Amino acid sequence: MLVAAPPALPHTGNDTTLLIAVLAAIAAIVLLITKLKLHPFLALTIGSGLLAAVAGAPFDKLTSSFAGGFGATVSGVGLLIGLGAMLGKLLADSGGADIIADTVLARSGRRALPWSMALIAAVLGLPLFFEVGVVLLVPIVLLVARRGTVPLLRIGIPALAGLSVLHGLVPPHPGPLVAVDALKADLGITLALGLLIAVPTLVIAGPLFARVAERWVGPLELPAETAPAAAERPEHTPRFGAVLATILLPVVLMLGKALVDVVIDDPKATLQRIFDFIGSPLIALLAATLLGMVTLGRAAGFDKARISRTVEKSLAPIAGIVFIVGAGGGFKQTLIDVGVGTAVSEWAGKWHISALLLGWLIAVLIRLATGSATVATITAAGIVAPLAAGMSSTHAALLVLAVGAGSLFFSHVNDAGFWLVKEYFGMTVGQTVKSWSVMETVISVVAIVLILPLSLII
Repeated sequence: MLVAAPPALPHTGNDTTLLIAVLAAIAAIVLLITKLKLHPFLALTIGSGLLAAVAGAPFDKLTSSFAGGFGATVSGVGLLIGLGAMLGKLLADSGGADIIADTVLARSGRRALPWSMALIAAVLGLPLFFEVGVVLLVPIVLLVARRGTVPLLRIGIPALAGLSVLHGLVPPHPGPLVAVDALKADLGITLALGLLIAVPTLVIAGPLFARVAERWVGPLELPAETAPAAAERPEHTPRFGAVLATILLPVVLMLGKALVDVVIDDPKATLQRIFDFIGSPLIALLAATLLGMVTLGRAAGFDKARISRTVEKSLAPIAGIVFIVGAGGGFKQTLIDVGVGTAVSEWAGKWHISALLLGWLIAVLIRLATGSATVATITAAGIVAPLAAGMSSTHAALLVLAVGAGSLFFSHVNDAGFWLVKEYFGMTVGQTVKSWSVMETVISVVAIVLILPLSLII
């Protein structure tokens, strides 16, 4: 396999050819996705072949880099995405998401509702994909807006911000997971720093920006007819403490591993070996999923067959995500093998550009062009991967976060999330740009503004 062999096209200093190859490949991917509406998996596959061909790779090597990168990425990330989907489905079908929302809202006054919605979204956003989180939260947002006579955007923006911040910055979401894998960063450290950056970012882009968006957009009518139907709540529901413990278990285990690695720093120590095992992403998510079958599934009155069906149904919707992520890994490996990464390292050194800022800028450009945060994260991580080779574990983690922050920049009409928010909240295109698109930009900019000085401190 070419992944373990010398690059198909060793970098010989012909930067012009490599630049043309990269621009042609990215342009092809953008056009295939946006104009021809081709599935991103196919677009990334074709783009990888075009990249290798223009860069001058031998024809018998055109697909080997892509295949190697695809397999390595799916083997490293696909299992985690699958386990995350299982946990999210158990949370949704058992009524656990409703329990979290009801409990927090019952303890919130009218003025605290935006902050409560941000908290709910952040907690539910840990195990749920963005689109699933939106579908779960919109009925709650509409219900709270009616009961509390609160303007829709004042609580809607914090909810969306909570989901988006977690989606872009915090594993085990697909984008950050792929970037961690591509940049060889430590997942526990990335998770800890991601949460550290996510909290102030969410405060600014959520409850605080919501008041600004409310003035820009004006009052919105509650679009009852466009709200997604909420799942029927089971007769028996799990307890709040059990739901919260299940959601937070993988986070606690992975953070525990990172803390023990720093404090003990002896790979032969028994305690560190134990935490290295239970705090690995696969074991942490597997433990949470198995626990969820009891604390969520059984507590909701599901029998073994019902739990099995719930887990089975969770896998079908993520097949597309796994293939996109895998294709992105193939494209990343092709970028590396033709020498693009080496060239970028040389350019960054000549221009004295911070690796963190470079990763953010590349992700921003690809996000604007393709509309996909995941594609932007995967591609940008592949391009800047060589820059992470000599980095400390904390700076590699910050590079993951910088790329993730860039991938959230200004969602617009080529992003499916833009239309999802527009329809569910009953807004016009202009209103969606003033609220959702600007909110995404605020998240991206605030995050990188926090990441850059943090890199000087740590």
